[in-house]
Parts: sequence; C-alpha cells; structure tokens
Amino acid sequence: MAIGNVAEAACDFETVCDAIDEVNKFKGEPPVEWDAKSEFDANKDKTQFRRYEEACDRVKNFYREQHEKQTVEFNLNARANFKKTVRARMGKHPFLILPVSIIPTRPRSLLHSGIWEAMEMLNTLVDESDPDTSVSQIEHLLQTAEAIRRDGKPEWMQVAGLVHDLGKLLFLFGSEGQWDVVGDTFVVGCKYSDKIIYPDTFEGNPDAHDPLYSSENGIYQPHCGLDNVMLSWGHDEYLYCVLKNQCSLPEAALHMIRYHSFYPWHREGAYSHLTNANDEAALEAVRAFNPYDLYSKSDDPVDPEKLKPYYQGLIAKFFPPVIEW
Repeated sequence: MAIGNVAEAACDFETVCDAIDEVNKFKGEPPVEWDAKSEFDANKDKTQFRRYEEACDRVKNFYREQHEKQTVEFNLNARANFKKTVRARMGKHPFLILPVSIIPTRPRSLLHSGIWEAMEMLNTLVDESDPDTSVSQIEHLLQTAEAIRRDGKPEWMQVAGLVHDLGKLLFLFGSEGQWDVVGDTFVVGCKYSDKIIYPDTFEGNPDAHDPLYSSENGIYQPHCGLDNVMLSWGHDEYLYCVLKNQCSLPEAALHMIRYHSFYPWHREGAYSHLTNANDEAALEAVRAFNPYDLYSKSDDPVDPEKLKPYYQGLIAKFFPPVIEW
C-alpha cells in the first residue's frame, strides 16, 4: 500500500473511532452488572443492623413462637393448602376473590395496579421479627428498590427489590399468626442449625426431640440441593410459589425473593451438607441482593406517590394483568 493510502486509511479509521465515541456518549455509561458489589452502603455502620441480642421483647417473643411451631407437619400442611387454594385474584380491586370465568375484562394499565395496591395493603402490618426498622412496609420496599436503582442495577433487580416482601400478604389471607409469615427462615426436617437466631428456643419444638428430624441430614439426602428441602414456611417461599409461573423475572430475581430471609445459609454458611452445585447461582444472587434489603432500612424516607409512576411502569413490564395469590 502506498504511503499516501496508508495515511488516508489511518485518517478514516480515526474518523470512525471518533464517531463511535460520539455515539457512546449518547448511550451513557455502560450498565452496571447486577452482581457488582453494592455501593450505596459504603459509608454505613453495618454493626448497627441485626442486633438481636439487644432486641426488644416483641422480637424475642416472636422468634420463640416461630421456632416452637414451625414443624415438619405444619410445613407439609401449609404447602398442601397453598396448592389447593387461590386466596385472591388481584387486578384493579385488591383482594377481590373471583372465579376465573367472571374476572372482568379491563384495560391492561388498570389491572396492573394490583401489585401497587398490594404494597399499600401491607401498611397494615408491622413486622414483629424486625429489630432494625419500624417504617411502613411500602417504605421498606421502595427504599430497597431505590437503593438498587441508585447503584445502577438493572430494572428486573429493582423490581425484585420492590416486591420481595409482598409474600407478607399471607398474613392477611388467613395465616395462623406472624410466626408463619415473617422472620428468618431455616430448614425443617433435620437438625436445627446453631446459626439460626436464638437457637435455644427450638427446645419447645417437638421435632427437636424426634430421632429422625433432629439428625444431621434428617429426612434429606446429603447434598440433595435446596430445591429438595423444606424451608420454614413464610413470605419468602409463599411469594416464590406465587410468582414463579406468573412473572417474567429472571431466575436470579426469583432466587433473591425465595432466599432473602435464609440468613443461616447466605450469611452464616450453614447447611452446606444439604446444598449442591446448583445452589451456587442462588447464593450469588441472594448475596448481591441482601445489602439492599438490609442496609437501606436506615435511608431517608421516600415519597410513594412521587415514585409510583416509575415503578408502575416497571410492574407492567414483568407481571401479567392479574396475579393469583
């Protein structure tokens, strides 16, 4: 190639590169990976969270009741009841129970208001298990979603933050009390881990004295995987069961929802004798999500009405017009 042609080609190449740079400016910064380390909590004092030894009697009494009543028998019955009961179909009118044949035909935008109305309904619940916050449920959901949004995480992860506690609706659908709705979750059907909050309170649970249920592996095979064990029934497992076939959220989001209260596993490293290689992806997801759920509780108050249009737009992307609860 002649020198003149080489110089001309180099000039053309520079021109193309400059044009690409200009296009990239309009695209903005590259998206942040969903599993990148959280940044919003960099300056937070994390020692001020989950201080259960200093918790009030309300919290301690809650866990005693939960630990005494979450038995294998109860969990089997809870799952059986879930499968045979549709508690509500929520569209424009929250908690309206209708046979499928007479669900009214309404514009998609109206029917999608069900998720938001469910969030508002949760304001009637004060979580007796939480020592870190007394804000309303909708505020906690929005604080979580907003923290994820500020860190530039993808929309599906923002939505996971927005809905992750909606399983607490179970409390309004005839649960036996908060003990089968909220609180840290754990495996039932095998020895209760000493990594669970207040492990001594399992003494009142009959399963703790059953030869099979109190053995290391219990009713499970070693390394059978979390899909094959029963976690204590509550809002995590309930919401996972509700949404797994009724939304377009990716699997990582469903892991975040299902295991976000499973602190003995994702924070303390318990139950490694039951997990398998398939659980590694779930562990990565819930650990990426946990800071937003936990440390956003000390963030500034949010304005639900101001944020409502943005999150209703996201709701419409990932959920069908009617959710069966």
